[in-house]
Amino acid sequence: MSDPRQHARLQVQRAPGDAIAWCVLAEAELDAGDAIAGERAAQRALALAPGHPEALARLGRAQSLLGRQHEAVDTLLRAAAGAPGHPGIAVWLGHALEDVRRVEDAAQAFAHAHRLLPDEPMVAGYLLAARRRLCDWRDVDSLSAQVRAAVRQRQAAVEPFAFLSEDATPAEQLQCARLRAAMIPSSLHPMPPVERASREGEPIRLGFLSNGFGAHPTGLLTVAFLEALADVDGVEAHLFALNPDDASPVRRRLAAATQLHDVALRPHRVVAEAIRHASIDVLYDLRGWGGGGAPEVLAMRPAPVQVNWLAYPGTSGAPWIDYILADDVVLPAALAPHFSETVVHMPRAFQPSDTRRALAPPPPRGECGLPESGVVFCCFNNSYKLNPRSMGRMFEVLRAVEDSVLWLLSGPGRADERLRAQAASADIDPLRLVFMPKQPHTAYLARLQLADLFLDTNPYNAHTTASDALWAGCPVVTCPGATFASRVASSLLTALGLTELVADDDAAFVRIAVELGRDADARAALKTRLADARERSPLFDMTRFADDFAAIARRMVLAWREGRASGAA
Repeated sequence: MSDPRQHARLQVQRAPGDAIAWCVLAEAELDAGDAIAGERAAQRALALAPGHPEALARLGRAQSLLGRQHEAVDTLLRAAAGAPGHPGIAVWLGHALEDVRRVEDAAQAFAHAHRLLPDEPMVAGYLLAARRRLCDWRDVDSLSAQVRAAVRQRQAAVEPFAFLSEDATPAEQLQCARLRAAMIPSSLHPMPPVERASREGEPIRLGFLSNGFGAHPTGLLTVAFLEALADVDGVEAHLFALNPDDASPVRRRLAAATQLHDVALRPHRVVAEAIRHASIDVLYDLRGWGGGGAPEVLAMRPAPVQVNWLAYPGTSGAPWIDYILADDVVLPAALAPHFSETVVHMPRAFQPSDTRRALAPPPPRGECGLPESGVVFCCFNNSYKLNPRSMGRMFEVLRAVEDSVLWLLSGPGRADERLRAQAASADIDPLRLVFMPKQPHTAYLARLQLADLFLDTNPYNAHTTASDALWAGCPVVTCPGATFASRVASSLLTALGLTELVADDDAAFVRIAVELGRDADARAALKTRLADARERSPLFDMTRFADDFAAIARRMVLAWREGRASGAA
C-alpha cells in the first residue's frame, strides 16, 4: 500500500485550490505524527475555505498535538458550531476539553456524539470512560455492556486503556488490544531487519520509549532502577522521550543516568530512525495503549527485540511486540494464553520504585482536613477506578469502624460531589469523605504517612499509588482479580511478605480492613512489619532489580542472535 501522505501530496499538487485535498493531506500528516506539517496543511485549507469545519477540525487536532490545548479547544468549538451533526468533531472536541480540564463539558461533547451515533461502540467507550472519570455512574452498566459486546463480536475497536476499567475477561482484553493494534496503518512498513551478527562483542543497548520521562508515574517508577542499571557492566540504557523536557528533578536524574534522546513532536518515522541509529537491541514500550505513546513507531520494528513493560498493565495484542515482562503473581501461567506476547517473569516483582525518595515529616492532620482522632482509611487512586463495587466495599468498612474517615484524591469536575452523594445514599455521613487536592510528590508522600490503611480498587488496582503507599509506610488491602491490572497490588504485597493483606473476595477484603480498623495494636504491628520489609525486601532493592533486568535482556538478545523464537529466551 502506498504512503497516504505521498498520495495526498500528489493530490494537492494536482489541485492546489481544492480545500478538501488539503484537509486530506492534513489528516495524513497528523496520522504520520507530523503535527507541524498537519497544521500547515489545515491552515492552507482554511485559506481556501474560511471556516470550513473539516479544516478547523484538523487544525484543532494539530494544535492539540503541539501542546497548544486552549487554542485547540477554541478551534474545535468553531468546528463543532459549523457542523453540529458531525460526531467525529464532537469526539475530538471532547478530547481537547479534557486536555484543558473542562471535564464536565468534555463528557457533554461525548454524550452529544453518542446521541448522534448511539450504535457506535468506540463513541460509547469515550462516553463511558468520561463518566467513570467523573464518578457519574448513569448508564455505565449499559454502556459497558455495549462496549464489551462489540469487542467480543469484533465489531469495532475501543481504547484498550479505558477497557481495563471494565469487568472484562482476560480473553476480552486480548481481543480489545488486537482490534486496536489492527487500526495501525498498514502503510507503516517495517524497517529492514538488523543483521544478527552485527552487534556481537558490543554492549547490549536497551531502549525505553515513553512520554513519561519526567515528573510522571513512569519517570518516578523507573528513575532509581535506571540509575542502578548504569552500574551494570555491558549494558547501555537509552531513553527516547516523547514528552518535552519538564525541567523536573526526575528528568535531570534520568538524563544523568542514561543517554536521553529528545524525540518529542517528531514524526513517527523520525523517531523510529533515531532508535535504529542508536543500535538498540531491546526496545521497551513504556506506554503501550495508555495514551500519548507511539505504537506506530514500534510497528516499524526499529529494534530487533521489542518488549511490553510497566506502563500498560495488559497485553498489547500487537504482532510487533515480542515479550511482556511481568512476574508470576501479576501474570500467572493461567493468564499467559490471553497474552499475544511471550511472557517473561522477573524473579521478583516486575515493578521498580524510586528508592531515593526522602520522606518529609507529615503535616498536622487538621491541615489536611482530617479529624484529630479516628482511623484514616485512604484510596488515592484516580477517580475512574472508583466504581460502585469498590466504593461499596469502602462504605461497608466505614459503617463498621466508628469515627473513621475515607481520604480520597480529589477528582475532576463534580466527582467529589457525586461521591459524597453516593455516601449519603449508603447512609454514610458525606463529611466522612475527605478529599485531598493533587500535591507535589514530596508533599503527597508526607501526607500518606497520616493514613492508617489504603483500600484498593477493582478491577483496576493501585499501581504506582500502591508503591507510593507502601514506601510511605501505609499498608494496602487488595483483592486480586483475573486480569493483570487487578493483580499489581498483590504482586507488591507478596514481594514484601504481607500476603495476609491479599483478600480472596470482597467479604474478606471488608473483614481484613474492619479488623485492622478496630485494632490499633494490630495496625501498629503491621506498620512495623512493613517498615522492616521495606528495608529487607527485594521489592525496594534496585541494585538486584537492575541485575535481574539485565540478565533477562541478555537472554532475549542471545535468543535473537541465535535465531531462536522469542519463546526460547
